[in-house]
Amino acid sequence: MNRNLWLLTALQGLFLTNNVTFIAINGLVGLALAPYGWMATLPVMGYVVGGALFTAPVAWVQGRFGRKTGFLLGLLVALGSALLCAFAAFTRQFWLLCVATLLAGYYSANGQLYRFTSAELCAPAMRSKAVSYVMAGGLIGAVVGPNLAARTRDLTAAPFVGAYLALAIVALLALGLLALMRFPPPVAASSASAGRSVVQLLRQPPFLVAALGGALAYGVMNLLMAATPLAMQQCGLPFSDAAFVLEWHVIGMFAPGFFTGHLIQRFGTLPIMGTGVLLNMLCVAIALSGVELHHFAIALFLLGVGWNFLFTGSTTLSLQSHTPQERNRAQGAMNFLQFAVLAGTSFASGALVTTRGWTLLNLGSLLPLGLIAAALLWLGLRPAQPSGSAANQSR
Repeated sequence: MNRNLWLLTALQGLFLTNNVTFIAINGLVGLALAPYGWMATLPVMGYVVGGALFTAPVAWVQGRFGRKTGFLLGLLVALGSALLCAFAAFTRQFWLLCVATLLAGYYSANGQLYRFTSAELCAPAMRSKAVSYVMAGGLIGAVVGPNLAARTRDLTAAPFVGAYLALAIVALLALGLLALMRFPPPVAASSASAGRSVVQLLRQPPFLVAALGGALAYGVMNLLMAATPLAMQQCGLPFSDAAFVLEWHVIGMFAPGFFTGHLIQRFGTLPIMGTGVLLNMLCVAIALSGVELHHFAIALFLLGVGWNFLFTGSTTLSLQSHTPQERNRAQGAMNFLQFAVLAGTSFASGALVTTRGWTLLNLGSLLPLGLIAAALLWLGLRPAQPSGSAANQSR
């Protein structure tokens, strides 16, 4: 860990503070303002749809102007969108809130590149550990996000306006940290246009499994996490309990970052990803066993740990599947697939939990988990590629 990696870890933590706070409050604010109950998670959906729509512009800005300028623009959008969310909640304008969270998706698309950037700030042999350590910075968001939402929800007459204003302050703090960072020079424009197309990359089995595993892992996690505050409210549990559950969920997501990289180096990427699938299935089993506070807390904690194993593994696998010149194209493709799945699950979570219930929601999550397991098994049974193949050029 060098100085830039420590700063990037802090930026990751502040980014997750934004994400966790949005997840904790957007569905509840949406439920209070939406014309119909099934529209409650549209503000959550707007956040991830914005991430999908802005994936390509973010990749272009990063490739054209470099990491620092790209991240700077993302944080400025985070500041402006948080203020717009506060205004929408204060004036009780549901559709303006949806627009504001859609714009906030630009910051989300930017922040998803922090983990990839970590691999550029260390020696090649340390990539998996660097990715894992920077993702562990999400522990800041695990602790700060839910508590920020709980402690600021009633600062103003309109609920949660104070939480959005607090996120504007978080963005200002992140801008200060970014000013202290130094990044490698951007890849030359002539080189950035070289390499394989997205279609060619997706035809490469390791990259295909990395993209599929990362997107579906995030989708399952989001499907259950976004619905949890609504499900707990339906079960008569107070918001303080929902904040507690989300805190431990995000701890589960990022605390393993201190050792996931070591596990990948020792046991391999696919076994760790497979363990993540099993942990997510255990989460579903516990969620189906009851609706008390401890059921929600244990299930969501396991969901977080399983997501960490899957997502860190898919990120590491992708870094072994493209060259430096293909970096922006490959990372943009992975993030687009991730946000596309997130958009669908964000809407489905609110619609299912308010119309069909918590049980059906959990049963439905078994399908994407089965697809991930099948993809991992397929890749694991394939013959090893020659050491000189294109998939290994970035190692």
